[in-house]
Amino acid sequence: MAITAQDMVAAAKQQITEIDARSANLQRGKSLVLDVREPAEFATAHLPGAINIPRGVVEFQITGHPAFQGQQQADILVYCQSGGRAALATLALNQLGYEKAVSLEGGFKAWLDNGLPLG
Repeated sequence: MAITAQDMVAAAKQQITEIDARSANLQRGKSLVLDVREPAEFATAHLPGAINIPRGVVEFQITGHPAFQGQQQADILVYCQSGGRAALATLALNQLGYEKAVSLEGGFKAWLDNGLPLG
């Protein structure tokens, strides 16, 4: 029986760490911030200091990006619009050895809903 994308997201969320927007804001200066939305979404607005690598290519581009080279032990905050793509990307990053990658629960929408700063 085939599973849905939502099933995949739910399974990923069982295997990763999610943090809420307020906690993420407190850690922001200590973490690399990875936006896995599409470039057009990123161009509209994003978290301060965020680096954009779309979800569809994150596994292929993360190790080649200068900000992430040799950073497998760094704290990484991953976000998308609502949390699904970030959960999948965070699971992939954890599997690639970025064990401190965490997902922003509720994504960019939760960040905005909490009135937190934009980049």
